[in-house]
Parts: sequence; C-alpha cells; structure tokens
Amino acid sequence: MDNPEPTFPARLPGDAGFPIEAADLIAGLGRGLAVIECFDDEHARQTVGQVSERTGIPRTAARRHLLSLCHFGYAATDGKLFWLTPRVLRLGRSYLEAARVPRLVQPFIQRLSMATGETVNVSVLDGHEVVYVARSNSPRVVSIGFHAGARVPAHVVSPGVVLLATLDEPALQRWLAEHPFAGFTAATPDSAQVYGDQVRRARQQDHWISVGQLDTGLTGVATVLRDRHGDCQGALGMTLQSAHWPAEQVEARLVPALLETAQTLRSVL
Repeated sequence: MDNPEPTFPARLPGDAGFPIEAADLIAGLGRGLAVIECFDDEHARQTVGQVSERTGIPRTAARRHLLSLCHFGYAATDGKLFWLTPRVLRLGRSYLEAARVPRLVQPFIQRLSMATGETVNVSVLDGHEVVYVARSNSPRVVSIGFHAGARVPAHVVSPGVVLLATLDEPALQRWLAEHPFAGFTAATPDSAQVYGDQVRRARQQDHWISVGQLDTGLTGVATVLRDRHGDCQGALGMTLQSAHWPAEQVEARLVPALLETAQTLRSVL
C-alpha cells in the first residue's frame, strides 16, 4: 500500500522572515527536493520502494519524481536502482556563487589567513549540520580545514557552538532535544546537557575553542559573524593542528585576530 501523501502545515516560516501560506507552495517541488535529499553515503543507490519509505512519498509519485530527475540529468537508473549524478552539484554551486556573504567575506578571510598562516573558513548552520560556504586560499602547500560545500554535524566543530549560541534559550532547547549526539572521539559532546553547557559558555565569551571533538589531532576555533544590525550571518573560524596550536596559544594569538576580523566585517555585512 502506498504511503499517505505528505501534507504541509497551514503556515510555514519562510527564510525571508515572514510566514508563507501553504496555498502558495508547490508541493511537487518540495517532494522532488526530498527525493534528492534522501540519497546519502549509506543510501547511494536506492529502489523506488526505498525512496518512498525514506521520504514518505507514495511509491507511484516517488517513481515519477525519480524518472523526472533522470530525464533532466540529475539522476540515473539501471531500471531497478536509482542514483544521483554530478549534475546535482549545480544546485549547491548556485548558492555559493549567488550568496552575498561568501563573496563579501573572501578578501577579509584571505588577509586573516596571510596574517596567521592558517586557513580560515566561514560557515552557516543548516538544521543540525554546519555547512562551510567560504574558505581562504591556503598560505601553505598542504593545509587542513573544510572546503566550501562540506557539511559536518554541528556538535563536533567550533562553528556549531557559536552559531547555536545566537539562538534564544527555547530555540536552543528544541534543537538540543532533536539532535543526535553521535560520538567521533572521546572528547565529542555526548549529550544535550554537556553540549548545551558549551553553547551557553560560548554565548558569554563570544567565541569557542574545541579540541579533538571531530578528530583527536585537530583543534577548532570560531566566533560569530554579525551584520550591522547584530543579526548572525555565519561563523568565522579556523581548523588547526593541535600539536602546533595548544589551546592557550589559540586563545592568546588567534582569538583576538578572529574577533577583530569579525568586528570589521560587521560594517560590511
């Protein structure tokens, strides 16, 4: 039996800051995007039934969406299994090329990178993941850090802490209640209480240093990027080799540079 057709609430919050009426939505577009998003590392190739189960879309509709994606070049099939094609990357590239913040911050993070000798990133929060949207050109032949487009669970990197610190307490509590605290190292926050305490401390000091939470050899540092109105536009951060940057040196040398750059960008964003 087909799954019931998903429904939308009467009103949905829009990114523009105002409510969007359900009558103004194109449900088919939302379902098509859900089909694309249901593919991941563990579900790289799926049958119609698997896509239907993972998205809640009826099998007949899921099949039409999959075939449409194949027709437009975003997916391929062998008749049974379906998988995404590289054309899907155009969707993310469109954001990186059109978004205002990555373009505006690039010269500033490049200068900070040259001054510190480390790669600098700008990232945003997307649900329960941190998405990196800008990266300085490395001053070294070999560098570490995340490239634009990379996605990481928010609880294991320093930008996640400072981005969540901009939420009010009720919104933070909802986020914590829904987040899966998967472990990566012994230092990874493993509960809502532990992580919530980190976020609240970051809210007070306006930056955060994380050591070994994603990889035992890496240290992260980040602060919030705010615009001239004080609204959060992302996080400014660095990923460092812990052996070269003890936390006290990060605090003494890199945090002031990050805060200064963030303050300069406030008049630009």
